[in-house]
Amino acid sequence: MGNIVAIVGRPNVGKSTLYNRLIGYREAIIDNTSGVTRDRKYGTCEWNGKKFTVVDTGGFVQGSDDVFEAAIRSQVKIAIEEASVLIFMVDVTTGITDLDEEVAGMLRKTDKDVFLVVNKTDNHSRLLEANEFWSMGFEDTFFVASLSGSGTGDLLDAVTERIEEHVPEEGGLPKFAILGRPNVGKSSFVNALLGEDRNIVTDIAGTTRDSIHTRYSKYDKDFLLIDTAGIRKKAKVHENLEFYSVMRAIKAMEEADVCIIMIDAVNGLEAQDMNIFSLAIKRNKGIVILVNKWDLMEKETNTARDYEIKIKEKLAPFNDVPVLFVSALEKQRIFKAVEVGLDVFESRTQKITTSVLNDVMGSVMEKHPPPSYRGNILRIKYITQLPVYYPAFAFFCNNPKYINDAYKGYLENQMREHWNFTGVPISIFFRKK
Repeated sequence: MGNIVAIVGRPNVGKSTLYNRLIGYREAIIDNTSGVTRDRKYGTCEWNGKKFTVVDTGGFVQGSDDVFEAAIRSQVKIAIEEASVLIFMVDVTTGITDLDEEVAGMLRKTDKDVFLVVNKTDNHSRLLEANEFWSMGFEDTFFVASLSGSGTGDLLDAVTERIEEHVPEEGGLPKFAILGRPNVGKSSFVNALLGEDRNIVTDIAGTTRDSIHTRYSKYDKDFLLIDTAGIRKKAKVHENLEFYSVMRAIKAMEEADVCIIMIDAVNGLEAQDMNIFSLAIKRNKGIVILVNKWDLMEKETNTARDYEIKIKEKLAPFNDVPVLFVSALEKQRIFKAVEVGLDVFESRTQKITTSVLNDVMGSVMEKHPPPSYRGNILRIKYITQLPVYYPAFAFFCNNPKYINDAYKGYLENQMREHWNFTGVPISIFFRKK
């Protein structure tokens, strides 16, 4: 169960190219030297009405060729444990190599869905050569050319059939995931929260074998913490610590209602924080930013106010997000963080009645109607909140495709002014009346 798709395989078979196809960007740099795809390693793919996270494992292996094989093996192991669907990529131009065989052997042992993708089959003679890959024994085998995109549609159709979206049960306890880079203070925060008073903590084994949900209930607060700090239990992870922690973070995010993203006051917002933040927005999660180790900064001259403004500039355009300054070690404002997290949960689950929506937004749109498009007057006639577990609204209008992004942004800002959606991404759809 779940929806993380990991692309595995040896270097230079075209994992990054396929990844870019799936998430629709040219964001990873493509280059023949190994380990160049450093910047974007995971993103969101939407296909057939389903959303899932794609992880390009190629972005995580650095090192010389002899280090490679060990690193790739441990990576495939982690991917088998943490992902829901595996795309195993091979290259028709090199045929089946020893390393391919070895990876195949590992993948045959898992009961998860494995799709064998033979890349670079972009002409007839290569298609014939590709037939040798059937001998690897994977029922789901696809022939693609990820540069031109041929064959990727069929692959995506098959992948989305096997993916189950995580739908939270109605009325369940709020689930918080504490995310952030290693050593930013996540464990200290959790320990400060739960305190030595561990008897109030009941460990509920999560849906997955090793994600632990810890229930917190005191001071009239009741919620589940999804623990991603299970890293120490696994030996042999050190060479792929970054890959492992990213997989755990994405997995925790899938299950969470609210993501509490911790950053280090001294280092500020880094690229990986921004990646996690933008993934949380695309997954429609509630978001709280905690700036930890603030006690080390207070001696400096910068005020929390200035620091917050800087953070929000970086987070734009979606920066209606609570930013809190805490010190996990000094236990400063720890409980405030919980309160804010619960507020964000409330905002994310609020339902606005159709009549109130239409009253408020109706007068907003009367004052500022959508700009006409090439002489076509655009009219939005009716609004309703969609029956999903995060705030999503359908605006019914005569010509949905002519409404521009600026107007969409205006409507979102107006909604944020009239209702409390702080920390919560809003989805707005225009539909034909």
